Amino acid sequence: MDGFVVVVVEKPDRSWSAVGAGLDSGTLSLISPADIRPTFLPVFRSGSCANIGPKSYMEDEHVCIDSLIEHLGMRTPAIPAPGAFYGVFDGHGGTDAVCFVRKNLLKFIIEDGHFPNSMEKAIRSAFVKADHAIADSHSLDRNSGTTALTALIFGRTLLVANAGDCRAVLGKRGRAVELSKDHKPNCKSEKLRIENLGGIVFDGYLNGQLSVARAIGDWHVKGSKGSISPLTPEPEFQEVRLTEEDEFLIIGCDGLWDVMTSQCAVSMVRKELMAHNDPERCSRELVQEALRRDTCDNLTAVVVCFSADPPPQIEIPRFRVRRSISMEGLHMLKGALDSNA
Repeated sequence: MDGFVVVVVEKPDRSWSAVGAGLDSGTLSLISPADIRPTFLPVFRSGSCANIGPKSYMEDEHVCIDSLIEHLGMRTPAIPAPGAFYGVFDGHGGTDAVCFVRKNLLKFIIEDGHFPNSMEKAIRSAFVKADHAIADSHSLDRNSGTTALTALIFGRTLLVANAGDCRAVLGKRGRAVELSKDHKPNCKSEKLRIENLGGIVFDGYLNGQLSVARAIGDWHVKGSKGSISPLTPEPEFQEVRLTEEDEFLIIGCDGLWDVMTSQCAVSMVRKELMAHNDPERCSRELVQEALRRDTCDNLTAVVVCFSADPPPQIEIPRFRVRRSISMEGLHMLKGALDSNA
């Protein structure tokens, strides 16, 4: 029984259960199944904030589109509604690659022959197309590069695509659920992939040059077009079926996550939304908090809400502990208490 917590519930107002789902297995959340309606349809509203931070130049870009129908007009075939698109792009080696990707990536997705029937294929193709376009361009610096994280939402389906070390985190009733993996060269799976393709990881850098394992551009590392390279533009995907438990999404560059945990960001945003229900102010507060914590990089934060209403108060049944509480129990209570503070 070591490591478990025994809880006695005294006349709770409703039946609760603990659910641990998603990529971040270190956190738990209290949920109420009765609150989940199968007819739930998200309403998208977002806010963003970008700051140069302590650096002398800005290489971050982002995009927020709460309504794809309004943004695209009649130029595209029928697509599911509601639809939204968000992205954060962290450039390096200049701004050519990051500005090109911000401007063209959605267009490449929409124009791909697999869209909208096979979203993953369309997005993967768009990432590679953007990468090759930089290599072929006579006006862009082919040695500049960028990470890319996008979130494409149609109805209740959220599809996150990531190449690099930006991160997407879902706020699920006070619990942080990471929807992307930081593609650092030291990451076990990325290091194995790099080495299998003939690359090396030296002091945390791919081939001793880049601090990310996936990126668009950076052709000085990739070599000639068509050659095999350990640096890939291809994204990894995570798909989520949204419910009422899923309250908001946070997308940020590594300048945010280098100084803040995913759970800290979710707790902060949930508390702010309960106070004023403004995702723009939430994104500004995330950036300001990262600056207070002495981040060393540019900062970009995007907060996407899935409801017009603020998050509800989390109701916690009264309990008494008969044994020492487990780490999972501590994480569960911390997330709930932070949101209600």
